Amino acid sequence: MNLRSVLKTRTEFLFAHWAVSALKHLRGDKWRELTTRLAALPETHPDALAFALVMVRVNGCVTCDARRFRERGGCANCTKFVLTTLNKENESELIARFRAAQKEIARSLKTRELEKKVA
Repeated sequence: MNLRSVLKTRTEFLFAHWAVSALKHLRGDKWRELTTRLAALPETHPDALAFALVMVRVNGCVTCDARRFRERGGCANCTKFVLTTLNKENESELIARFRAAQKEIARSLKTRELEKKVA
């Protein structure tokens, strides 16, 4: 499937999980191991959600619009651009962001479970 057909059939609301595998060569070995592991997970897995949260924050996905999405060629190309051109964080800093996001997702999921039990 080429990029044009992906853009026509799948416009993501925020960072697209399928784009994770395209990022594996943008930092060092630990980053490559992390992205390879995450790409194999379902998009609803807590670790996949944590990574998506980091990418949404790094890329500014919340303010993305259809024009910018098309200009940058979708999530994978946009994230490559951001991580290679705009974001100067090293591998360790990005992985630290991921670890913090894991904790944030875990707290959120725990809160949801408690709310379900109370309801």
